[in-house]
This record gives sequence, C-alpha cells and structure tokens, in this order.
Amino acid sequence: MRERQNVQLEGKHILLGITGSIAAYKAAVLCRMFKSAGAEVKVLMTPAAKAFITPLTMATLSKNPIAVEFYNPENGDWHSHISLGEWADLYIIAPATANTLAKMAAGIADNLLLTTYLSARCPVAVAPAMDCDMFAHTATQANIATLKERGVLILESPEGELASGLHGKGRMAEPEAIAAAVGEMFAAAEKKKSLQGKHFIVTAGATCEAIDPVRFITNGSTGKMGYAIAEELAARGARTTLISGPTALAAPCGTQRIDVMSAEEMYRASIEAFADADGAVMCAAVADYTPAEVSPVKIKKGEGDLVMRFTRTHDIAAELGKIKGGRLLAGFALESDNETANAEKKLHSKNFDFIVLNSLRDAGAGFGHDTNKITIIDRSSHEELPLMSKRNAAAAIVDKIEQLIK
Repeated sequence: MRERQNVQLEGKHILLGITGSIAAYKAAVLCRMFKSAGAEVKVLMTPAAKAFITPLTMATLSKNPIAVEFYNPENGDWHSHISLGEWADLYIIAPATANTLAKMAAGIADNLLLTTYLSARCPVAVAPAMDCDMFAHTATQANIATLKERGVLILESPEGELASGLHGKGRMAEPEAIAAAVGEMFAAAEKKKSLQGKHFIVTAGATCEAIDPVRFITNGSTGKMGYAIAEELAARGARTTLISGPTALAAPCGTQRIDVMSAEEMYRASIEAFADADGAVMCAAVADYTPAEVSPVKIKKGEGDLVMRFTRTHDIAAELGKIKGGRLLAGFALESDNETANAEKKLHSKNFDFIVLNSLRDAGAGFGHDTNKITIIDRSSHEELPLMSKRNAAAAIVDKIEQLIK
C-alpha cells in the first residue's frame, strides 16, 4: 500500500535512464514503484547497462519497449531523443555512474541516454552510484557541483557498504527514498505555480543598430540574465513573453519568444505585448542612440575620419512606466560608478517598482557571465545578494515580483 500513497506521481511521464553499474538492479524496483504509483515509465539504457540488467526485465516492468541504441538495426525504427525528452515530465538517471556524470557535465553525447539529457526540457535528476573513492574524487565532485548548478537534482545516499566491500559514500540511494524525493519534487512544482494566470513580458539581450547592410553597433549582453528570469516566470506558471535581441540562447521552455534586432523593434514589440500584461521586467541592454542615417550600401574605407550623427532611441522602460498604472514594472541598472545613487535615480525616473543593480566593479557580474551579483532596490529597501548563478538570481528576482503583486 505504501507505493500507492505517492499520489504526486499519478499520471506523470517518467523517463528512467540506467547506466552500467551494479546498482542497476535497484532500477527495476524503482520502475515498479513508479508504475504502482500511477506513473507511465519509459526506460533508456546505455549499452553497458545491459551487462547488469536485461532490457527484457525493464520492458516487462515498465510495460514499454526499451531504448538502447539510436535505431533498431533490424527494422530501422528510430528512437528520437527529442521526442523522448518532450514526452517526459521528469528524466531520472538511476544509477548514474561517474562516467555518465562526467559526460553530462561536459556536454558529451555519445549514446542515446546522453543525447536525450541534452535535449530534455523537463527537470532532470540523477542518483549517483560508484565506489567511495570515485565519488570523493575532486573531478566527480566538480561534475556533481556543475550539474547541481545547472538545476539537476542530485539524489545522493548516506554512507553505507559498497559492492567493493568498502564503506563510504557512493552507493545509489534506495528506491523508496528516490520515489519519495521525486514525489516531493512534483509536489513542490505544483506549489510553485504561484503566478498561474499572470502574464509577464521580459526583454533580454542586446539590440543592434545598423550602420550599413553589414555593420551595426551593439554591446556585450548575451541575454543570459533575461532568459533565466523568463524561464523562472514560466516555471511558476506565468504566461511569459520574451522579447529578445540576437542571442545564441534557446528560448526557455514555456515562453513565447519574439525576436527583434533594433531598439525601435524592441520598443514596438514591448508596447504591444504590455497591453495585456500584468507586469514587465526590462532586462535588455537597449541602445540609447542609433545612427541617424543608415547607408543602403556598404560604407567604403576612405581618407580621413568617418563622422556619424546619432539620434536618441525610445526609452522603452520610461514609456512603459508612464502607462503601467497598477501593473508591475522592474528594471536593471548596470553601473560603473556611483552605483546605488544612479540606480535609485533610475528607479524613480522610470517609475519602476524595483530595480536590480549590477556593478561592473564586481567580479563575475554583468555581461557574459553565468553568475551575477545583484542588489534589489525598491522605494523603501535595499537587498544585497552574494555572487550566485544567474538561475538563482532570477529566482530571487521573481520572489520579489511575487511579494509585490500579492
């Protein structure tokens, strides 16, 4: 009866990955528990995993065919890692060997299990399984830390007896503990839908102001911070419109991305999207000036200097601040001097509800980094946060949004 009490798993799609570890036998028990709790389970195995548990066993327990290779050599049926990742509500790799963890951290995709990990849009969890010395090695711990930083749920077990006869950390967590943790994860995810029914827009990345058909003026914004905020808003149930300048980033799951190039295009898209929005986060690094004239042909190198005239672009944040009414408006200030004073001035001039301050003098903050050091400033308080991942900074920013819209 205990297995059936995990109601959070009812109807969930769980993709179970199995790698080459003696702990693979626990995957059979875990699969059975997921099925008994009402989840649908599909199983991926690495070729090495077949030495420890048979595909027939897992197919019987999961009630689904097992995928090991990219295609079936007998009939050519293709196993799409894209489709598998889209199908799943959770991708859990249990057991996860040191080799697999290292490849996940490095982005190596040399088997179906790993390519599915790289394309999965759902939450990912791993249950490490290896000898205690391998687990304690600095390389393994660095790989686990990297995956954790990227949002992978690490299901570690307490110390215990290992297959080698040694005693220590590294054994795979017990199936009961894993199933309970997965249930808690789904329950927490449901509670996080705190912004359900709300619509937010997020601007992200840099704008590009054309000089001629092949040249433009831009800045170093990669869009990482704005994309992290959009992802967090969507994860909490908000309908999220991401208005993005050119970037190499993929649109976060659950967001609607509108691609723009210039400040003028971002202005028009923002005004239109804000019409039915409950709030906006202005994270994009928008050009303040744009060339007054754009040459229809490539400008050739000539004698002497090239002099260009620039005109002001629309102040998108200020325009939204004029029409926001009771809606929420947040912005960013990337400063190099008089940081707090400049941010507070911007807070009032743009009619922001709060502003997020970055300082160029803080190592690891600002453009291009995966980390950020922010101070959240509203009209009555300052909250200075330590250096953290942009994912965690985004969570803190969205926490602030939730506080203000209640």
